[in-house]
Amino acid sequence: MLVDSFGRVIDYLRISLTQRCNFRCRYCMPEEGVPGVGHENVLSYEEMFEFVKVCIDGGVKKVRLTGGEPLVRKDVDKFIRMISDYAPNLDLAMTTNGFLLPQVGAKLKDAGLKRLNISLDTLDPQKAAFIARRDILDGVLKGIKTASELGFALKLNTVALRKINEGELVSLLEFARDMGAQIRYIEYMENSHAASALEGLRRDEILEIIGRKYPFREITKSPNSPSELYELSDGYKFGIIDPHKHDFCATCNRLRLSSEGMLIPCLYFEEGRSILKAMREHDIDAACEILAQVLREKPEKNKWADAEGVKISNRGFFQTGG
Repeated sequence: MLVDSFGRVIDYLRISLTQRCNFRCRYCMPEEGVPGVGHENVLSYEEMFEFVKVCIDGGVKKVRLTGGEPLVRKDVDKFIRMISDYAPNLDLAMTTNGFLLPQVGAKLKDAGLKRLNISLDTLDPQKAAFIARRDILDGVLKGIKTASELGFALKLNTVALRKINEGELVSLLEFARDMGAQIRYIEYMENSHAASALEGLRRDEILEIIGRKYPFREITKSPNSPSELYELSDGYKFGIIDPHKHDFCATCNRLRLSSEGMLIPCLYFEEGRSILKAMREHDIDAACEILAQVLREKPEKNKWADAEGVKISNRGFFQTGG
């Protein structure tokens, strides 16, 4: 069992397969994209898999593949199959922008992927192009349709942005409900790679907007979920992820592995330790010792706010997958 110094059981591993992305979303990365990383500095699927096995054997029950955009890395389905064949009952999921799902969705399903979270910030093509700096909405909607038709368990993630998509929060909820997907509104997370002019909506503002049309009640969230859940009168459930509160961290069960081999104990925690050398040398004992160190160093609380106010992360979320 993997346990941190605060007694939290760590049973969830998020793996960023690549920093690269086919979008340039303003809340995530600069317009010019991110510098390229040579293959020699990136874990191969085989190296990642050897570490995933260590984590599964240690009690990890859920693995989520993220990016950047995970589907821009070739042969993702082969990596999924490695994991699925080793642990068929693992909760194996992916967060994606959905754009490439029409081409590869069936292969992902066949390989053993169970769940998808797809980013959808707007239903307006011009707003989508503004946010992503690309003409992307039609492709994303086709990806969502493909995911639904293939039978993936599906969630839609919406970053709530003031004066950009705040007028669409209800229509996005209705779209998600019609697709049989749960929508989760995510508070904008401040980081140095995002466009400086962005301003996010907080939880209470999001709820006020939803409540203008739909009565709702708060329901008990699952113990390890970062999402607070709410239910409409018709039974439809939606979530809000509010990372600025410290109780967001109280039941944190996650570790993150970057494509470059950084094992990261907290999304908003710039320290981490590299397992790249250990995995490249097939030194599992060394990798296990690094894992143990990272567990000991996992902080009790995130650094979203302190006495001086909100902090800005210098680690891009394209490195850790959010």
